Amino acid sequence: MLRKNSVLAVLVSMLIFTGCSSGNQASKQTDKVEEAVNSSSTSISGQLSFYTSQPEEDATKLVQAFNKKYPDVSVETFRSGTEEVTAKLQAEKQAGQVQADVLLLADAVTFESLKSQNLLAAYKSPEREQIADELMDSDGMYTGTKVIATIIAANTDKVSTLPTSWQILTTEEAKDAAIMPSPLYSGAAAYNIGVFSRTDGFGWEFIEKLKVNNMSVIKGNGAVLKSVASGEKNYGIVVDYMVAREKAKGSPIDLSYPEEGVPIITEPIGIIENTDNIDAAKAFVDFVLSEDGQKLAAEIGYTPVREGVAPPEGLKGISDLTLLSGDIAILTNEREADKKQFTELFGN
Repeated sequence: MLRKNSVLAVLVSMLIFTGCSSGNQASKQTDKVEEAVNSSSTSISGQLSFYTSQPEEDATKLVQAFNKKYPDVSVETFRSGTEEVTAKLQAEKQAGQVQADVLLLADAVTFESLKSQNLLAAYKSPEREQIADELMDSDGMYTGTKVIATIIAANTDKVSTLPTSWQILTTEEAKDAAIMPSPLYSGAAAYNIGVFSRTDGFGWEFIEKLKVNNMSVIKGNGAVLKSVASGEKNYGIVVDYMVAREKAKGSPIDLSYPEEGVPIITEPIGIIENTDNIDAAKAFVDFVLSEDGQKLAAEIGYTPVREGVAPPEGLKGISDLTLLSGDIAILTNEREADKKQFTELFGN
């Protein structure tokens, strides 16, 4: 896709070489061309329903930035935890009318499940050229938008040395003093359970030890952050960007990337099959993956997926991380079984 300036240059040069010798005429023609290009960039309009698990403040900033470029698109946002968003989608599917147009949810496992149900439309945005292949679906059903690692958060008023291993959470030091998000609400937490339970050195034995150590379970990552930052708990299993953001505000909290590695999610974006406004949906995806959209993500506090856009201060880029991961097909197929086993262990 040619950039706006490139389009202008090509069209203006065509006018010059076809006999527009007068400077005034060329200037007028240039103005008309620029007006036409601007018009095409703002011709996208209508309603767009955006379902996301992003924090509400971040989702609002994203929509506002998109609307600066596409002011004629009215975006209606539904925001909740990934598991609740997908439950809403399933209810809408059963009713025969999915309301969403664009989804931006926690992890690839969620999108793989939706893909298997034929709920997603294929769209390979031209912006994908600047994103690593492993961060997107080869069929174009979804594309990662950021790199979010799950780490250990610690209250620095309560903990003198940041932990270097996940095993700290199974020790006497962390007994009754740690908290994590529920995989029944958080897509990141559901992904983490799937990964930890299938990783050598962890397995369900590690998760059972967390239970024995009286690990608290709360609805989402935001609640975990609040608990650790306030000093209610000393340690938390939580996504990295939230901790870096809270630390920058002056809260007594810091983050540790354990030496064994960290699970990451990429908060993919995708378009619902049979959307009523495919042009606006594609424009939204393009914006999120564009340089401007990725710079916005970094400004908000996320690690971008786009090459050439640096992560915010305090966070690691994907090339600097040791990753804990699993087979995407297995994680997708076994997610409900994993959640059931977790519930049997920890209760509702």
